[in-house]
Amino acid sequence: MKSVAPKSRPSIWNRLALVVALAVVALDQLSKGWALQSLPPDQPREFWPGVLNLRLVYNTGAAFSLFTGSPRWLALVSLVVSAAVLVWILRQPLRGLAEGLGFGFLLGGALGNGLDRWRLGAVVDFLALVPIQFPVFNLADVAINLAVLCFLARLSRSKGSDGQTHG
Repeated sequence: MKSVAPKSRPSIWNRLALVVALAVVALDQLSKGWALQSLPPDQPREFWPGVLNLRLVYNTGAAFSLFTGSPRWLALVSLVVSAAVLVWILRQPLRGLAEGLGFGFLLGGALGNGLDRWRLGAVVDFLALVPIQFPVFNLADVAINLAVLCFLARLSRSKGSDGQTHG
């Protein structure tokens, strides 16, 4: 008779990743819903003087408006990335806070922008930095950038003083 190994429970960091992803999607979609209801298209509204304006725009491209005009292709990419990250979270034991947060932010950001692409054919952006010329962005974009910072922090902590990578 074949014995079946008991399925291990997800680590606290895997559960954290899922909770963070859900929170990011919820906050992102709520903030975009508010922006769609409250902001006139492409008319800046001062929010934090000298730092941040609110300006509703629709981005049919990816980051920095790359691949503009390819919403269905980008929607498919968002779906594949989201599915791959979710499978990773469900199957791989995450190690530490940085990994848990990083995968959660990445999944939440990919899902948040992916939902826009599927529903609207474009991503809703509404946060505009004032002091520098920078593309308008949203909370899903912020989450994706936070994911990169978390992964960089994890990577920098995994390197020993001899430059070798350690688990």
